[in-house]
Amino acid sequence: LYNQGYIQAYAYTDARGVYVPADEVEEKDGTFYFNGEEVTQEYGKMGKSLKNAVSPDEICDNYGADTLRVYEMSMGPLDTSRPWATKDVVGAQRFLQRAWRLVVDEATGESAVAGDTVSLTDDDQRALHRTVAGVHDDYANLRDNTAVAKLIEYVNHLTKAYTGASVPRAAVEPLVLMMAPVAPHIAEEMWSRLGHSTSLSHADFPSWDEAWLVDDTVELPVQVMGKVRGRVTVAADASREDVEAAALAEPNVASHVEGKTVAKIIVVPGKMVNIVAK
Repeated sequence: LYNQGYIQAYAYTDARGVYVPADEVEEKDGTFYFNGEEVTQEYGKMGKSLKNAVSPDEICDNYGADTLRVYEMSMGPLDTSRPWATKDVVGAQRFLQRAWRLVVDEATGESAVAGDTVSLTDDDQRALHRTVAGVHDDYANLRDNTAVAKLIEYVNHLTKAYTGASVPRAAVEPLVLMMAPVAPHIAEEMWSRLGHSTSLSHADFPSWDEAWLVDDTVELPVQVMGKVRGRVTVAADASREDVEAAALAEPNVASHVEGKTVAKIIVVPGKMVNIVAK
């Protein structure tokens, strides 16, 4: 048994304490009115009794069924009550539009992806494999909201990395498969535009390589007497000696320890470096 939270929305009562239709309430300078009379705003479970329900058909007509699904799944944890805001639905729509443009040429309607021979960069590999691993774990544990957040982050990465260029097929096919549970209609269409003759429901969920989940380098803040004076980038498996040398060589750090005696260097692996100087 998994208990889902309520969808909440603003509700309004008149002077008698009777609920009035929320979609007919007007706001003027922070005050709310229904048929010219001032009403009181409150917050509660979306439903007929509070007259604050939003018609799913209306949202589907204006934004599409997949947009509604993505928005509902991204509102917050599934087991907690979440606030509905129609103005925020457009955010889910824009995510789907960006994902669509990675796959489809809007001018021709044909596939816009690069050929199978185009390989992914190391940054692409890290972004892809971390997204696949994270989304898989989120779906398995009913964390749909964080799964959507990871998909949005991945789409943003590809959009930025391939501005004005075609995205490699190896980068977008896993994306489409990961989108399918929350946006099945558009994902199925994208899958077809990618040249597949069978439904994506017959395809396996993408797999990931643990090697791409580990950072090659880490950025460490360097403190001098407790104040951050610089940052250094070192190999993730760098020795303590190498980290200390890199910290002391950082120009701004070096200027703050010049003429002083370094009494101690504290290295917290993967976190920070603190230099004590006298």
